[in-house]
Amino acid sequence: MDIRYSTNQKDFKLYTTDEIREEFLIETLFVPEDVTAVYSHVDRIVTMGAMPVHETLKLDKNIDCWKNFGVNYFLERREIGIINIGGKGIVTADGEEFTLDRIEGLYVSMGTKEVTLKAVDPANPPKFYMCSTPAHKPCPTTAIPFEKAIHRDLGSLATSNARTINQFVHPDVLETCQLSMGVTILKEGSVWNTMPAHTHERRMEVYMYFDVPKDNVVFHFMGEADETRHIVMKNEQAVISPSWSIHSGAGTSNYSFIWAMAGENRAFDDMDVINTTDLK
Repeated sequence: MDIRYSTNQKDFKLYTTDEIREEFLIETLFVPEDVTAVYSHVDRIVTMGAMPVHETLKLDKNIDCWKNFGVNYFLERREIGIINIGGKGIVTADGEEFTLDRIEGLYVSMGTKEVTLKAVDPANPPKFYMCSTPAHKPCPTTAIPFEKAIHRDLGSLATSNARTINQFVHPDVLETCQLSMGVTILKEGSVWNTMPAHTHERRMEVYMYFDVPKDNVVFHFMGEADETRHIVMKNEQAVISPSWSIHSGAGTSNYSFIWAMAGENRAFDDMDVINTTDLK
């Protein structure tokens, strides 16, 4: 498991392109027959990817639970959200099976001892994208089909940011301790996400870009509003955004992304908006 530590605003201003990518970019998420994991000390979020093909994979396949977290099993003091962006797959949580089609989600409670992941059709394997945060109490394990998510249309084609925000792990959908997750899908002809840019001091965020067409990229902007930086990102890569950083992007085509937030506050609209003309 890759471990990343916190970075402050002052030091960040001195980073080279390579150093920014090394600290914040998660380049590889989905490896056939494997589970990847990046543990960030920014709100202690763990970002994971699993791609079972023929094998049934254990969630904690590559995690030393005691060494890394001081627990006997991964979800002893954690919760996790799972969203599938591949073919149909099955997640089993303490013996209960959940079938996830593409763009369907599952929330798994703290205290779940064993989680496994497998494909329904090896010719079209699932890609389970997952984010886990510390938890203080068990909340019900809940399947979240696409129709159960909250769908919010925002932006316009005139400003190149017409998009639908699909809120899966959200207070109006189900109870969690601190984790929120959802999928934003940009309409054809739109390239900007999350504009105007904002920060939220009370929580961090991870973006995972997917459905980026071949030979296209997303320019992900981060840093403080008056001194921004960017990371060029490819399909199915993620980026860690501390609370002090903006998190916004523009693609060379339309695309989709999964956002996951961790922190004290789960109010989706609690953000400090920055006027676009004030960015530097």
